[in-house]
Parts: sequence; C-alpha cells; structure tokens
Amino acid sequence: MHALELPPAPLQPLSLHWLQHGGVEAAILRLDLIDPLISGNKWFKLRHHLQQAGNSKAPGLISLGGNHSNHLHALAAAGKRFGFATAGLLRGHAQDTPTVRDLQALGMELHWLGYGGYRARNEPGFWEPWQAHYPGWHCIPEGGGGLAGAQGCALILQQARSQIATLGWSDYDSWWLAAGTGTTLAGLVMAEAGAHTVHGALAVPRDHGVAETVAALAGGQGYQLHDACRGGFGTFDDELLAFVAHCEQHTGVSLEALYTGKALMALREQVEAGLFAPGTRLIFVHTGGLQGRRGYL
Repeated sequence: MHALELPPAPLQPLSLHWLQHGGVEAAILRLDLIDPLISGNKWFKLRHHLQQAGNSKAPGLISLGGNHSNHLHALAAAGKRFGFATAGLLRGHAQDTPTVRDLQALGMELHWLGYGGYRARNEPGFWEPWQAHYPGWHCIPEGGGGLAGAQGCALILQQARSQIATLGWSDYDSWWLAAGTGTTLAGLVMAEAGAHTVHGALAVPRDHGVAETVAALAGGQGYQLHDACRGGFGTFDDELLAFVAHCEQHTGVSLEALYTGKALMALREQVEAGLFAPGTRLIFVHTGGLQGRRGYL
C-alpha cells in the first residue's frame, strides 16, 4: 500500500427502530474503522496536506486545536508515521488530558496560546511568527480545513459508492453527517456536484461559520444545514448521552457524543418530523473521533 493510499471504510446497514418506523433505509460509513490513530474523516482531511508537505520537502507540520482535539491527535500520529516533525498550537492554558499526553508521546511540540491568543487564529498575520519559528514547515488550518482538506474529503464519496451494491441498493438519495468546520461537508458537496443532497448536522453554533466555509469551498447548492449543537460547541447533556448509549447497545457501533452522537440525534428528530419520505435511502457518515470520548467519560 502506498503510504497515503486511503484505507477502506466499511459501509454497513444501520438498523434503528425510529429509522424503520419512518420508512428510511440507512447505511453507516464507518470511517472510525480505517485506522487506530489517524481515525475517521481526519485521514481524508490530512491526505492532501501531507502530499503538499512531502512535495515541498517540509520538515514539519503545524496546526491548531483544543486539549481533546481529534485533529491534533491524528496529525501527531501522521507526523510520526510519515516522518514529519509536528507542532500544535493549543487553545487555553496548559492542561493534562489523555489527548495531550498522547500528543506528547507522539513527539508533538505544544504551544499553549491562552484563549485570547487562540481567538486571533483567523486574523491577518497570525501565522507569520510561527512560520519564522518553524521555517519551511507546512501550516494546516484548524481542523485540517481549507481547500486541501475539502479535496481530501471528496474521496469519501468513492468509498461509499464502491460498496452500494453490497447493500442491495442501486443508488441512494442523500447523505447525513456532523459538521464542525464544514470541511468534510464541503468535500462531499464538491464530489456530488448536485447529484445527491448532503445534510450537515451542525455540531457547533451557526455563528462558527460553517455555512460560509461550505459556500466558499463548494458553492451554495447541494446541501442543507440542520441545528444539532444542543447548546454549544463541545457541550453534551444527559439526554444526548443516554441516546448515544441506547444506539450503541442496539447497533454495536461505538459513538462519541460531540459530533457523531449529535448528528445521529438530529437525524432522528428530522426523520420523526417527516423530512425524509418513506423509501429514502440515506448514507450516515461516522466521522470517527472516538479518542475524544476520554474527555467526558
């Protein structure tokens, strides 16, 4: 296997009583199973960035995230595996979390920016001092975003389409997935080019700019956004945790609450509200991130 060849993600039937009651036939694309460390949609987001870094002979990779960041966790693992040094710019002040300990064990150099410093990440000139500190390193937007991240996520479409026949389907009607930065959503919208609707369940508040990101990368057509954040970014409640536990028990699929769990709960609400006509065939994307569960379990 070529180092950057994407591992396959199984497409499996998703059987839950509320889907069956709504007449919706669903399958789950298990991006969580493609790799133990570079998990879920992170593989796809990072792929083109890694190619660019390799082509430019960059000695290292630098990006941003929080103290439970799935993105930084995958980036640190990818750097170690493919021979890049890595540095992480972290939100807030130094904390000891399972994710932070993994980042350090994987060799990532950490810089804690505080909260004000992290909020400046989108301001002009933010990267200049870091590029001076790490000359020649490849800078990756928060969450693995940008056009390179979206182009990598467009490859998710191929993984699903290659397995549709194994479900006994000739086609499908739409996608459903969690949206955090909007990069994965934008990649699928780009790949579909209007052939099928892509539904994004917003795991963050609307003012986080997901709609603007998707519009900038993929245009304004071919997708719908649905509120799913349940009070804010990184928040969860007892009802959500109970729902996740119930789904895990009935499907045997491990979930995390902050993205995939919120997306699945929002899907239930929309199915019960009649958004999808009986007979709809839907692909639900498991975006991985299970290591982040250690932040709340």
